[in-house]
Amino acid sequence: MFDKILIANRGEIAVRIIRACKELGIRTLAVYSKADADSLHVQLADEAICIGDAPSQESYLKIDRIISAAEVGDVEAIHPGYGFLSENAHFAEVCENCNIKFIGPASSSIRSMGDKVAARETMRKAGVPIVPGSDGHVGDEQDALKIARRIGYPVIVKAAGGGGGRGMRVAHNDPSLVKGYHTARSEAERAFSNSNVYIEKYIESPRHIEFQILADRKGRTIHLGERDCSLQRRHQKLVEESPSPALTSDLRKKMGKAAIKAAQAVDYINAGTIEFLLDASGTFFFIEMNTRIQVEHPVTEEVTGIDIVKEQIRIAAGEELGYDQKDIQFQKHAIECRINAEDPFNNFQPSPGRIEFLHVPGGHGVRVDTHVYAGYVIPPYYDSMIAKLICYGRDRRVALDRMARALDEFIIRGIKTTIPLHKLILKDPNFRRGRYSTSFVERLLEASQPLVP
Repeated sequence: MFDKILIANRGEIAVRIIRACKELGIRTLAVYSKADADSLHVQLADEAICIGDAPSQESYLKIDRIISAAEVGDVEAIHPGYGFLSENAHFAEVCENCNIKFIGPASSSIRSMGDKVAARETMRKAGVPIVPGSDGHVGDEQDALKIARRIGYPVIVKAAGGGGGRGMRVAHNDPSLVKGYHTARSEAERAFSNSNVYIEKYIESPRHIEFQILADRKGRTIHLGERDCSLQRRHQKLVEESPSPALTSDLRKKMGKAAIKAAQAVDYINAGTIEFLLDASGTFFFIEMNTRIQVEHPVTEEVTGIDIVKEQIRIAAGEELGYDQKDIQFQKHAIECRINAEDPFNNFQPSPGRIEFLHVPGGHGVRVDTHVYAGYVIPPYYDSMIAKLICYGRDRRVALDRMARALDEFIIRGIKTTIPLHKLILKDPNFRRGRYSTSFVERLLEASQPLVP
């Protein structure tokens, strides 16, 4: 096992990793920007090193500074968390070349899944169902038009080198496709330094279902069930739950087998997530693989009882998984609400600033992962998520009732948050019945807007 790990991240995920390390008896080194000097992960780590100015391009994305901190701190491994450099194949490769263990998959696996076009082809060859679309990168707008007319509108233009909703445009006709093609290319170039795009058939109002994968170095690959991540706004997830209300046990087995097949197709090691779209007929399609820990991993932890971050560390240290697929039991229902410092009824305008008062909910079946505290000043430079509220119980109804209670207890003053939106979602009868899709939140906001003061 490792003696000391550097955490190349910030916020709640850095705190989460520190907690896992402490329980494993591993010392931690935090890195931070000047804007994060008072952040909780800096206070909880055994050591901390400032790596630059507030903008992430001058700190958390500076590979040379992180490696220098690792060498100064004499660490054996680096955990990248999610975001920032977590899916940067070059960073993983630099770690490998510097004899520092990258807690995640090999750089080759990250690279093979990082290009979404190459990933589609890999999955097609492995027999994993993919969404109908272009066979490779789209060369120009004439190619785009030919592909769209062949597969039929609506279609979606996607960045080949990224995700998170950036470089994505939906088109319902030729003019909107031409405009979307150029807009997506420009956005992809700015976000990922890669202007290549591809086209897929746009599946309207699907469910977004992802399967958690764990794979060790001895070739054992298992899944920990699914998470339903359909409640989104502009491709950004807001609420996740496990198990999905949309899956039968038979469909879960089929999708789980496909997820394992997808991971094995790229010789995957460590924790990862296979993401699918599920249409109304029960047909599912691979869309991408996330080669890192996911924001929403706690719902799987509460349902299965497995600490995924500890498993990441153990696998990176060369240990084998201590269980097989038949050993995985789904014993509870869990739901997670992402609490963001945003005004959900003002176009999700970011709301950085000082937290004047904070009361975090508790009680049986309630978990809060956060890095904020009363008096903490949320900087304007990073992602707006400030906490994750996870509630769980013996079944979905218990978990939902517990979440509604916990949201009422979650009090944050001084900034705007998404808590009022989550309360609105929890009260919706269609959501309570499990009837929702990726278009649910937008429709809910449209319907409720006149009622919002």
